[in-house]
Amino acid sequence: MTAPVWRREWVTASAGQTQALARRIGRALRAGDVLLLSGGLGAGKTTFTQGLGEGLGVRPGIISPTFVLVRIHPNLATGSRPGGPDLVHVDAYRLGSAAELADLDLDSSLDDAVTVIEWGEGMAEELSESRLVITLDRAVGTAAPLTTADGTDDADDEELRTITAVAVGPHWVGRDLELLP
Repeated sequence: MTAPVWRREWVTASAGQTQALARRIGRALRAGDVLLLSGGLGAGKTTFTQGLGEGLGVRPGIISPTFVLVRIHPNLATGSRPGGPDLVHVDAYRLGSAAELADLDLDSSLDDAVTVIEWGEGMAEELSESRLVITLDRAVGTAAPLTTADGTDDADDEELRTITAVAVGPHWVGRDLELLP
């Protein structure tokens, strides 16, 4: 594996905060970006992708592509980023190998879209030498106050998540998500 270019970590206290963080990240993404999302069932991968979609200005209505495997959300002329990239949303949970992922022909849209692959770690690394690996860890029963991504303390919310982004490859050099507006 290629050494990480950088690593960032945030804590969110609700689905809304997770989407707000992802929306900020979505505004910074470009065509050709590949994101691999990992985390257990219910960790918030699709919720995160919904926020990314808002930041990218794509057609709303993002749901998990578990049974169709791939959903394409086109950029909207009336969205937040007219003329920006489409979002290709993939769920690799039901796939058994990288070969099955290759059969989805993601290469055809890789350069023109932002590609998000849920459950992609260990299968999708061959798609691009550069990728952003995002891990969502849901903290259940957290008792100590935590400072969240929006700067608030919230120990009573049962939706605390630690979101870790690890940038790999030359595409991410000089593109630090810590500098997001």
